[in-house]
Amino acid sequence: MSSLIPLVVLLPLLGAATALVLARYPRVQTLITVVVLVAVLIISAVMLWYVDAHGAIAITVGGWVPPWGIVLVVDRLAALLLVVSAIVLLAVLVFSIGQGLADGDRDTPVSIYYPTYLILATGVFNAFIAGDLFNLYVSFEILLVASYVLITLGGTEARIRAGVTYIIVSLVSSVLFLAAIAMIYAATGTVNIAQLSIRLAELPSDLQLVLHVMLLVAFGIKAAIFPLSFWLPDSYPTAPAPVTAVFAGLLTKVGVYAIMRTEMIIFPGDELFTVLLIVAALTMVVGILGAVAQSDVKRLLSFTLVSHIGYMLFGIGIGTAAGLSAATYYVVHHITVQTTLFLAAGLVERQAGTTSINRVGGLLKASPLIGVLFFIPMLNLGGIPPFSGFLGKLALFEAGAANGTALSWILIGAGALVSLLTLYALARAWNMAFWRDADEVVEYEHPLNVTEQDRRNDTGVKETRATPRIMTFATGGMVAVTVALTIFAGPLFNISERAGENIDGPEYYIQTVLTGEGAD
Repeated sequence: MSSLIPLVVLLPLLGAATALVLARYPRVQTLITVVVLVAVLIISAVMLWYVDAHGAIAITVGGWVPPWGIVLVVDRLAALLLVVSAIVLLAVLVFSIGQGLADGDRDTPVSIYYPTYLILATGVFNAFIAGDLFNLYVSFEILLVASYVLITLGGTEARIRAGVTYIIVSLVSSVLFLAAIAMIYAATGTVNIAQLSIRLAELPSDLQLVLHVMLLVAFGIKAAIFPLSFWLPDSYPTAPAPVTAVFAGLLTKVGVYAIMRTEMIIFPGDELFTVLLIVAALTMVVGILGAVAQSDVKRLLSFTLVSHIGYMLFGIGIGTAAGLSAATYYVVHHITVQTTLFLAAGLVERQAGTTSINRVGGLLKASPLIGVLFFIPMLNLGGIPPFSGFLGKLALFEAGAANGTALSWILIGAGALVSLLTLYALARAWNMAFWRDADEVVEYEHPLNVTEQDRRNDTGVKETRATPRIMTFATGGMVAVTVALTIFAGPLFNISERAGENIDGPEYYIQTVLTGEGAD
């Protein structure tokens, strides 16, 4: 079974190379990309079944044992995220295929888009199975290169400006991460995660703290936690709809995943749990206050994305198996729901010509299906029962209550407040864009009213465009996935609980990597 692990990286990488060679044959590129992601989804699902039944698996690439060789590890957490990521990447790909059929190469030039998309997928998959810090660093760099290409597709001023901001911030994070890796290797002689959990404990406590903080800051920038999230609301909304959706769903979660591994495997203990809980509270509150102040749907969703990273940090900061289990489930929930909302926002932009809620109205009459496709994940993200957002938050609150500290209770209160404000911000946007009549909007369908700042930010009213059925189908499919998280919440919570137990301390991970025995 371990021989399947490298395929989740090799297949998209080889697919990207093949698609690039066949740049003159867009239909073949499309077919290759779809086939590769379907294959990775199947492989990931098989591995999830296997590791849940038999325990984690690992493989040393080329037969080189640690610390000399690259180790790839798949436990329950990694396998679950591989499956969810493959589903999201496939759904967004179908959405972008529909957009390409309708608009041509204006927003997503096919010859560049599909190879870059597969490279992005390579970085995401490799990050989840990386068993050493340097391989994780390589994953981040793959994501950085692919992300910059995707975020600047179309070459508009706003996209280039957002791309520059994104790459500068990402480079700062990468430099800090690389410096931390160099210091860790100099101090321990290895970058293998399993070995580091043993050797770092032998270092002086002040050096451990410095290395710990360096890793958390580097990963915190990737995860967009407060106060390192300033770049995200200005970067994501300018990209094409499918690019924004996949960025919002996956890229920040790679940072969250790295923080989970850091806290539970590399630096097990509770020395920074209090700091994480404080940062979690600030991330939730500051993010949602930014969302409430927005009048553009994509910027609003970008701020809610930042805010809900705080819930995941809450679960990690609790530092118990229950907290990690709840955080794992919430990561899965947020990947799917946030992606779905951005896809629905893409449909709104096509139908109305803008995502500014001050300039849109009457969409429920014009397109009731889009209204439903936005409404369901809106309720989900807001934590309305019985959706997965409610179940995930409830699990986090129960873990926090079991922890029993005053800070945990403060986080529970902040989490409940943020959930209400999330629902308020999204419901306000839905009410203005869908429920009110178009004739109530003074500036509706008047491009001459668009300001120079609107043009610079690539917002304002543009021409409306027909929405191909395949785009609606892809968004509807993701809505179905979000509903499935509720219907199959029991099995998913069981897997999340077992995953939380596995990563609650380094022993299981060490046993899997160093002895090859991951059975429970």
